[in-house]
Amino acid sequence: MYWVTPRHLAGDDGVLAERVGDTLGGLGWRMWPTFRNTLLYVSPDGLRGAEWILAAYPFELGGLPVAWQLSARPHTASAMTEWNAYFTAGVPHEALADLLLALDAREAPDIGFESAETVLTALSAYGWLRDLDRPRTTASDPGFSASISLEMLPPLIHDADPRDDLLGWQAWAEPVLGAPYLWCASFSASVPHDLVAAFAASLASPIPVPRRTLPDGAQERLTVVRRD
Repeated sequence: MYWVTPRHLAGDDGVLAERVGDTLGGLGWRMWPTFRNTLLYVSPDGLRGAEWILAAYPFELGGLPVAWQLSARPHTASAMTEWNAYFTAGVPHEALADLLLALDAREAPDIGFESAETVLTALSAYGWLRDLDRPRTTASDPGFSASISLEMLPPLIHDADPRDDLLGWQAWAEPVLGAPYLWCASFSASVPHDLVAAFAASLASPIPVPRRTLPDGAQERLTVVRRD
């Protein structure tokens, strides 16, 4: 077992489904398999959803298959989700778990009142650097191996707002410039900024995380704090 930093380069240790599933189970979310070989979790109030969709291989972000999709709806009778967020394999499961804890704790999961600055403030608190050209929308870790940015939405990112020119938070890790992405995440335009901030703060946290395997391409940029 290795205890490593930075978290954003630690990978998912091959247990992304299990760790996030444990978090959801602990929150009392119900789970059942679907006909698409996915695992669907729904919160007790029926307003929040999380689905392990890797087996269905719906689409890719940055050349990586999407593994988890989170969603929220305004009321249980709504057939359409208000927003969606997508995460590929390789994303640190701690960051996704912290996002789900914040989502579960929210009284109204479909609306938010915080500004985009909330996300950047969360990152700056842990030493992430704002982009000189886009200081209001983009920040990167000090090693420039991961970024979170407010961008035009990629294809297939669904949101209740149908307009084409919407911006949503995008996050990714690229251990070496020009190398394949380690993971990617995409938040549709209506995801409340404070929920994205919860993901960002966890991602940037300096607290070491345990890993049994270290991701290819990132090992040289990881610091092993200790071995158990």
